This record gives sequence, structure tokens and C-alpha cells, in this order.
Amino acid sequence: MTDAFVTLGVADFPKVIDFYSQFLNQEPQRYVPNVYGEFRFPGGLRLGIFQPKVQHSSEFSNSDRSGMSLCLEVEDLESAIAHLAALGYPPPGEITTASHGREIYAYDPAGNRLILHQSVSSSDKLT
Repeated sequence: MTDAFVTLGVADFPKVIDFYSQFLNQEPQRYVPNVYGEFRFPGGLRLGIFQPKVQHSSEFSNSDRSGMSLCLEVEDLESAIAHLAALGYPPPGEITTASHGREIYAYDPAGNRLILHQSVSSSDKLT
């Protein structure tokens, strides 16, 4: 194996590419219209978004939520929530708190789960 990255197959490719471009404040690093877009994160993680081929579209059109989650570490959870809300995708639930930090679930236009996570600094340990 030489590399690994996360990919999302989506039916509404332009809408999901636009969402991640706005949410991540970056354009895709690699982009083929209506086929593939790729975003890069610090540390080397890549997020590929692709339009499934017609013969595979039924695999990606399930209305149930996927078991896959894209966990994104943020510095300021409230700002990230406000940013998502401004894009028209406010998280439907509440912030939860655990020993490792605070997080909230949100969803992209294709229904893929995002976990926005803010770690606890050593000076702010939760009890």
C-alpha cells in the first residue's frame, strides 16, 4: 500500500463540491467537473468526492445514513457550527461533551456524517 484517503460517492456532485469548497474555505486541489474533486488537509489526509458511474448509482442513493463519519478537528466549535449554519446545513443536534473534548454531528448535502470535534487542552480538562 502506498497511500490511503477518504472518498465520498455522491449523486449531486456539484452541490457537494460547492459545500466542501465553502466549508473548508478552499477549492479542490484536483478537479474534473462532474467526475472527481479532491481536498487536502494538514497532515496529508485527502478527501475525494466523486460522481458514481450510472451502473453504480444505486449503491450511493440509499436514503439511510452511512456508517462512515468524517471527523474534523476544529479550533472553535461554535464558529464551525455558525459557518455550517450560514451554508444552510446547521447541525441538527446539540454539542456533546466527553473526556476527550466537545463535538457535534452535522451532515453534508449528500447526508454524509461530519463530526466536528474540539479537543480539550491540558489546562481545560473536563470532569
